[in-house]
Amino acid sequence: MADVTPLRASRDFSLLFSGQLVSFLGSQLTVVAVPYQVYVLTHSSLAVGMVSLAQLGPLIIGSLIGGSIVDSADRRTLMLRMHVALAAVSVALAINAMNGRSALWPLFVLPAVAAAFSGVDRPARSAIIPSLLDEELLPAAYALWQIQMQLGFTLGPAAAGLLLTQVGLAAVFWIDAGTFVIAFVLTYRMQPHPPIGGGTKAGLGSIVEGLRFARGNRLVQGGFLIDLDAMILGMPRALFPALGTGLYEGGAATVGLLYAAPGAGALVGALTTGWVSRVRHQGRAVLIAVAVWGAAIAGFGMTRVLPLGLALLALAGAADVISAVYRNTIFQLAVPDALRGRLSALHIAVVTGGPRLGDAEAGAVAALTTPRVSVVSGGVGCMIGVVLVGWALPEFRRYRTRGGDEPVPVDSAQ
Repeated sequence: MADVTPLRASRDFSLLFSGQLVSFLGSQLTVVAVPYQVYVLTHSSLAVGMVSLAQLGPLIIGSLIGGSIVDSADRRTLMLRMHVALAAVSVALAINAMNGRSALWPLFVLPAVAAAFSGVDRPARSAIIPSLLDEELLPAAYALWQIQMQLGFTLGPAAAGLLLTQVGLAAVFWIDAGTFVIAFVLTYRMQPHPPIGGGTKAGLGSIVEGLRFARGNRLVQGGFLIDLDAMILGMPRALFPALGTGLYEGGAATVGLLYAAPGAGALVGALTTGWVSRVRHQGRAVLIAVAVWGAAIAGFGMTRVLPLGLALLALAGAADVISAVYRNTIFQLAVPDALRGRLSALHIAVVTGGPRLGDAEAGAVAALTTPRVSVVSGGVGCMIGVVLVGWALPEFRRYRTRGGDEPVPVDSAQ
């Protein structure tokens, strides 16, 4: 079971954890509501995928700039400002949904704006955690963070499906806006947390320094590439509205279940990770976990039985969280403290940008063929990608710990 000591040891970590839990649950409502609204308006999986693609550019630019800012400014202040900005976006979505004839263009523009804001918000939260706790409590803290995320991925989409059916789109967006208000109050109660040592001046030079480090570190590259492989080729999220309403002949509730199933599997996986510290070959473990993800996604595309499809999506989610645990461990060992904000921003851009590219890829292939062909081909392509990444980056494939808590020196794997 998860170790909750970090929540007892640090008041600020407890506040941060609670605020993020609430706001992330709200955000997951919007993650389902926006593509559902787009599909209702257009009946096009390609349009759903394009909504995600429209967020990619702002996300990358926001992350590059945001990481530089996070390494130079008080992280608490940045989070407070982003809570206000993200709440405003949710309010705008709600107002558009309240209109008798909802416009399509805000569903492209507003999520893109939110993606840019998240490029500052998420690196600030990631960079602040090590300053809140003693070093020996960080593994437990990151495990709790995974559990929190998977709760959001599970409960948020499932709740969205029910709320869309019972209270409608506008109410879902208003609820999301309200969660940011709660997060703002909790974050405001935290102490200021400027970068340790005064930070690095924000600017182009700071951004270039972070990119140069990522380009020269094979462990960071391997983590990025394997995640992109899984998310671009093996992420069928954009097809859930079409599959839920077409193949499975359901409605909003069925669509919500499809979105929730990977999170449910990941939550179970996160809650049962007590064994992961005993695995020494962590690079190989990442590759195996991503291969399982691809196989489960391909199997999901082959079945017409909803319970079996949900089970396969849950298996994929469990494999993904195991991959995330090891990728984050390798990443933390590979990145020095002075670069944490910028590399965290780049890491977040990859982790959140990959699924958006995956949405576009899945929607485009579905438009040319069928949704089921898109899902199966993506899963198979993901497994092929695992082989290629392992072959191209042997340093990542062979990465392991020496035993106990002593890791292989990072320099030896660069």
